Amino acid sequence: MSAQNLLVELFVEELPPKALKKLGEAFAQVLGQRLVAQGLAPQDAVVTPYASPRRLAAHITGVLPRAADRAVSQKLMPVAVGLDAAGQPTPALLKRLAALGADASAVAGLRRAPDGKAEALFFDSVAPGVDLATGLQSALDDALAQLPIPKVMTYQLESGCELPGWSSVQFVRPAHGLVALHGSTVVPVKALGLLAGNATHGHRFEARIDPVVVPAADAYADTLAADGAVIASFAARRAEIQRQLAAAAELVGGGCRPIEDDALLDEVTALVERPNVLVCEFERQFLEVPQECLILTMKANQKYFPLLDANGRLTHRFLVVSNIRPDDASAVIGGNERVVRPRLADAKFFFDQDRKKTLASRVEGLGKVVYHNKLGTQGERVERVRAIARAIGQQLGGDILAKQADTAAQLAKTDLLTDMVGEFPELQGIMGGYYARHDGLTDDIAFAIEDHYRPRFAGDELPRNPVGLVVALADKLETLVGMFGIGNLPTGDKDPFALRRHALGVIRMLTERDLALDLTALIRAAVPAFGALITDPTEPLADFMFDRLAGSLREQGYSAQEVDAVLALRPSRLGDVSRRLQAVRAFAALPEAAALAAANKRIGNILRKSETAPAEQVSIDLFREPAEEAFRAALADAAAQANPAFERGDYSASLQAWAAVKAPVDAFFDQVMVNADDMDVRRNRLGLLRDLHAAMNRVADLAKLAA
Repeated sequence: MSAQNLLVELFVEELPPKALKKLGEAFAQVLGQRLVAQGLAPQDAVVTPYASPRRLAAHITGVLPRAADRAVSQKLMPVAVGLDAAGQPTPALLKRLAALGADASAVAGLRRAPDGKAEALFFDSVAPGVDLATGLQSALDDALAQLPIPKVMTYQLESGCELPGWSSVQFVRPAHGLVALHGSTVVPVKALGLLAGNATHGHRFEARIDPVVVPAADAYADTLAADGAVIASFAARRAEIQRQLAAAAELVGGGCRPIEDDALLDEVTALVERPNVLVCEFERQFLEVPQECLILTMKANQKYFPLLDANGRLTHRFLVVSNIRPDDASAVIGGNERVVRPRLADAKFFFDQDRKKTLASRVEGLGKVVYHNKLGTQGERVERVRAIARAIGQQLGGDILAKQADTAAQLAKTDLLTDMVGEFPELQGIMGGYYARHDGLTDDIAFAIEDHYRPRFAGDELPRNPVGLVVALADKLETLVGMFGIGNLPTGDKDPFALRRHALGVIRMLTERDLALDLTALIRAAVPAFGALITDPTEPLADFMFDRLAGSLREQGYSAQEVDAVLALRPSRLGDVSRRLQAVRAFAALPEAAALAAANKRIGNILRKSETAPAEQVSIDLFREPAEEAFRAALADAAAQANPAFERGDYSASLQAWAAVKAPVDAFFDQVMVNADDMDVRRNRLGLLRDLHAAMNRVADLAKLAA
């Protein structure tokens, strides 16, 4: 049996662009996996996905016309059950064989083999390999069933359909063609009321011929490009668009570059089959509008690529990815320029209108906007954010920072009432910053208004100045405390108020800016702003946020043991966490670490289980063994090195100082009975253990490192 490459294509009406990439990858992946599972394709088969606006396809290498036969061994029953004393088959055995399509003549060929404590009968047979038509049909059915379709539509089949009995189909878009080629041979499979052939369709307007006949699986992409004017590969089409964008920007000159936006690039790739990048422009007067507004309207509404100059400022030119390549593109360019002009005019109108009212004059209007039915209006929310911001500002910078944070917090949400943000919600905060400057407010306030939503996503920048940092912390804490306080917690993959993102934002600000703020104390201090609206969520919210921090640290490469050891202490200053983790990692590499971690765990267990309280002050007069004095002396010597190092933030030196106590601790446990009969002696010895446990665990809970 000679293996050949396989090509399967489903030709459909225009697919949803934002889903196309995933649809193409899923179709090819499942198809390949199912063929491999049936033995029709090798484990190392190369699966190449194709996806264009009107097709999903997959090319799979090394596919067999029929899978190899395979040996099958089936356990029947214990020998004692299947054969009587004379070695003849019992009715139970004959019945089981009949179910497998065999009769009494197969008894002599049954294999005996141990099965646990008994011996069992096994029926060995050869299962014929599946033929490609049958196997591909099963794989195709599975691939279509498992597509991540965003929304299914029902449509009627075309009249004269080759499959009688079909009347309507459910799929993401109406399907009009199916190609299945093994080498150059058509595989007779069917899907969505269609029978497979070797003909497909190219570009709606620019195909050289229609239909496009694909002579062989390996000629698919080249044939579509030559005869159909279609770049079938999503990846190749995306790369071609990138190349043309760069070339067009270079042609414009002046160091111009197209805006970088992977999501936009993917969407445009899913909208065109034969990309052709053209340079267009708009009137310079529109550049008076904040560039974020113009960029957003061009990207979101028109799928254009704005051109930025060498300094990152928007130019009056933009790039269009057309789906046609006419000899004279002036009509296409002119059409796109006419289309974008009203969009930019709307943005300019909104900007001009919004500036007629100050942000301060909009504060009262927030009281008419509902935030949450249990937490009141946006106006009430703003007052809570102000209270929290004042408290944080006072802690970090005194009266001046507290006053600035209060002003910024009061105005931060007012741009929600502007026309521009009403049209483009993505610009909230950004427009507030522009309008604040127009109102004559300082950059400190304007930046804080603009930045208080940051970080918006993983990897986003933090607020630029202390005022923005304070307001961003207050805003996120208000959301977290409020939602936890009314029991509105994230569950599974559902997090409608983005509480996980807010938690990570707070953690990043505290950590990366090394703020002298205690996370649990911050949460607790925010609760009074809500009055009687909520129940105190400090404990569960702190647990939630430390869980977020733990997950983030593990993603950064720290082990679960290292993270647990540090976070078990709930460090008051999150900026210290990375230094503590590095110290724990260095300590764990010491030869004494394992024994000390085990001893630490043992001491913790003794103290926790003991019904006797340790002595408040250890007395040398109560020592009865030399090992007690050695223990105390080693503790004092190590603490003399560890404590100063801890106070200056040198956590590695602080932890490593405790390596010297290993031998005295081992001797103590070997030679001293902690639970002595004399109660004073017992309490004194427990006091020694308590002092060591507390001193060793200032950086991290070392017991978490014990295996």
